[in-house]
Amino acid sequence: MTPLAPYITAFLRERLPVDRRASKHTCDTYAHAFRLLFQFAAARLATTPSQLQLEQIDAAMVLTFLQHIETERKNGAVTRNARLAAIKSFMHYIEYQVPSALEQV
Repeated sequence: MTPLAPYITAFLRERLPVDRRASKHTCDTYAHAFRLLFQFAAARLATTPSQLQLEQIDAAMVLTFLQHIETERKNGAVTRNARLAAIKSFMHYIEYQVPSALEQV
């Protein structure tokens, strides 16, 4: 199992603002999307967000999360798609950081 915390930290602190020159607003929006995703995943898996593993955030978990934010949180398609864009961007980053996760990504 691959710990998730070091990768999300590097993504939000280095990849987005430094490498990609993303605005503070974009970085904050992505961070909020991951906070929601990790809270959701932790609740579903009966663990804490800090104990989440990369392999636990699979396609089924992401799709269930997106459905949850539309139905339970009453987010519209634009907000849902923004969250999905954040997740896709992170998974693209993971492709290069964790080659063993290529099949999952």
